[in-house]
Amino acid sequence: MKLATTTGDFGAYATNQLDAMEYIAKAGFRYIDYNFDVDYKNQSGIYGDDFYGYINKVKIHADKLGVRLVQAHSPMGKPLLDEDGAFSETTRKCIEACGRWGIENVVVHSGYRAGLTPEETFAENKKFFMPLLCEAEKYNVNILVENFNKMTRDDLYWIDNAPDLLKMVECVNHPLFHAVWDAGHANMQQMPQNEALKIMGSHIRALHVQDNMGEHDTHNAPFFGSLSLDSLMHGLIDIGYKGYFTFEAPNFFTPAKKRSAFEEDERLLNVPLELKIKAEALLYEIGKTILSAYDLYQE
Repeated sequence: MKLATTTGDFGAYATNQLDAMEYIAKAGFRYIDYNFDVDYKNQSGIYGDDFYGYINKVKIHADKLGVRLVQAHSPMGKPLLDEDGAFSETTRKCIEACGRWGIENVVVHSGYRAGLTPEETFAENKKFFMPLLCEAEKYNVNILVENFNKMTRDDLYWIDNAPDLLKMVECVNHPLFHAVWDAGHANMQQMPQNEALKIMGSHIRALHVQDNMGEHDTHNAPFFGSLSLDSLMHGLIDIGYKGYFTFEAPNFFTPAKKRSAFEEDERLLNVPLELKIKAEALLYEIGKTILSAYDLYQE
């Protein structure tokens, strides 16, 4: 299994994703998950003035760095509140970019809306995903839906567990529609990772590997929370998972906005870039240790 991580790791350091790719490569990673949410928030990248020029620029930069884009994440949004279709268009551009970069899997969050029953939520999401799947067919790109972190609200249902995630996949029922497994989100549930993964089976086409203490979705590195990595690995082996071991753990350090501020002097408010790159290199070593323990590590 090969290690990958997201350009979102450097979201606080680089509004230019080409720089983020360079930092990731410097840390030792050769496979990258492109986070379109960074582009969307900054209205840059594929959302800038030259879509096709940027696509070509990323290809050239990836070749120069010796890295490969293997996975992607579409921007965050509220699909079931997309009355004018703007969010669908935002997501469509991600699918085209993935197709032109040769990325096989793009993660697109399902939606939710207060007052909907689970059955209504599945039906409304299907309406959102089907036009996007028509676009995905043009480029042979899989759209992956994920298990959310646990949330408790009496008036709101969203998909945060394996049985319901499987129902979502089966409801859409399209050969290019599958699932990504977020291990950190699953760590907030009671069901062991290996049991949950057996429910999903071959529908798991990608991973978001991150850790937490089971209460808040903190996106820490493995071994920095309560996630059972052995349960995760046994589950992946049981379902014959062949994809990338992709991290979504940007918070190796606590984000500056969550630490106490001292306005008189902020020279240590933000972690220096070089220290962040060293932490990224340690993240790679953590992944290598995990996979090597099960004889699954591949360069």
